[in-house]
Amino acid sequence: MRLSSIVAAATALLGAGVRAEIKPLPLPKSCSGVAAGRNQMTAASGWSVMKIAGGLKQVRTVIWDTEGNMLVLQNTRGASVHTFGADGCVNSTTMLISGGGLNHGLVLSPDGKKLYASSETTVYSWDYDATTRKTSNQKTIVKGMSTGVHSSRTLMVVSRQPNMLLVQVGSNSNFDMASAQKSTGRAIVKIFDVSKAPSAGYNYNSEGETFAYGLRNEIGFVEDPNGIVWGVENSGDDFTRTENGQRRDIHTDNPAEKLNKLGDPLKVRDAWFGYPTCFSVWEPSNFPNSGLKTGSHFVVSPNASFTDATCNTQAVAPRLTFQAHSAPIWNTFDKDAKNMYVTFHGSWDRQPATGFKVVQIPFTKLADGSYDPVAPADSRTGYNDIWSAPNPGSCTANGLTQSNCIRLTASSWDPAGRGLFVGSDNSAEGEIFILTPPNK
Repeated sequence: MRLSSIVAAATALLGAGVRAEIKPLPLPKSCSGVAAGRNQMTAASGWSVMKIAGGLKQVRTVIWDTEGNMLVLQNTRGASVHTFGADGCVNSTTMLISGGGLNHGLVLSPDGKKLYASSETTVYSWDYDATTRKTSNQKTIVKGMSTGVHSSRTLMVVSRQPNMLLVQVGSNSNFDMASAQKSTGRAIVKIFDVSKAPSAGYNYNSEGETFAYGLRNEIGFVEDPNGIVWGVENSGDDFTRTENGQRRDIHTDNPAEKLNKLGDPLKVRDAWFGYPTCFSVWEPSNFPNSGLKTGSHFVVSPNASFTDATCNTQAVAPRLTFQAHSAPIWNTFDKDAKNMYVTFHGSWDRQPATGFKVVQIPFTKLADGSYDPVAPADSRTGYNDIWSAPNPGSCTANGLTQSNCIRLTASSWDPAGRGLFVGSDNSAEGEIFILTPPNK
């Protein structure tokens, strides 16, 4: 992928209506004051990697304004803005929004003039000026989101209708049975019309429309060039399967993490993806004599009222699956959506461990103009490692951010053409790296 292609892709991803002419920047070999990466990593053939920023706190999200400045959501610290010098290195860093419990969600409107960010319970908006790098006019857009084990809230502005904001809330436990009811406002992605937001903000549970539900923790999602939303889902832990009174441990290799085709947010409503009843197979050998394949849905305890077949009839199936406990966080497309890139945060519930990597999913444009992964839905080889811990099986994960390996989170293409920016929220140091593809 050549420099001009990367610039075109990233500029397009700024959003419809943005007329941004961002000057290309060189890819530096190193930057003064930026220490080497804290963890040893291995890049795929032809890819290069350099650390562009460090000393941050738990980097979760990276986005770009219309001037090419980098905005970073640092968990609980707030949102920072970073400018770049002619050498391609960061030359200034300022806290744009401090505190407020902001922990993950950060997105700009397509024209770059409205900024949205979220805490565990609340979505806020600000007017944003990319030239001065200042915010003003803070408002509450959505409030009353549930608290629980999954505290991150992902946000996305619908590019074709930028008054529509997608807001995600995960489950509040491993098996959040109550979340089967949409009214709980958990394990769900809802849509809100920000142009009609009440002065005190929408109530998340009782207002807005349901885009999709039955999503245990759909922590990352992105539009393809047609505006179809693709999400990555973190599935469950510590699973057993009970059949005919016999219970067996399947947690090492099941359930799979998911790549879900959520659909067109201007058309789809109330799509059910199975949680908390239906889960996806990664390792079929854990389900002998069932006929289930990788990507099939299963239930933990088949019974007279709900079976594997019920799930595979009623719930939307994942388009592709990832190895159990990989913990996908963010996903993004490259130019023309020829590939999707996903960051894997890494596992705590598997020995040997897995994840701690960035993967590439080849996509293709079908005859009808839609986009789809190249691999079939039952594939276990539908993605390739781009950058990973040399031996993920030796990585530890003591809690959500503590590890002897990198904890990958953000993924975002640079509008100045240097490559794919990825973040780490390891509690030892928040870091941002540039991954540059072959033939750049």
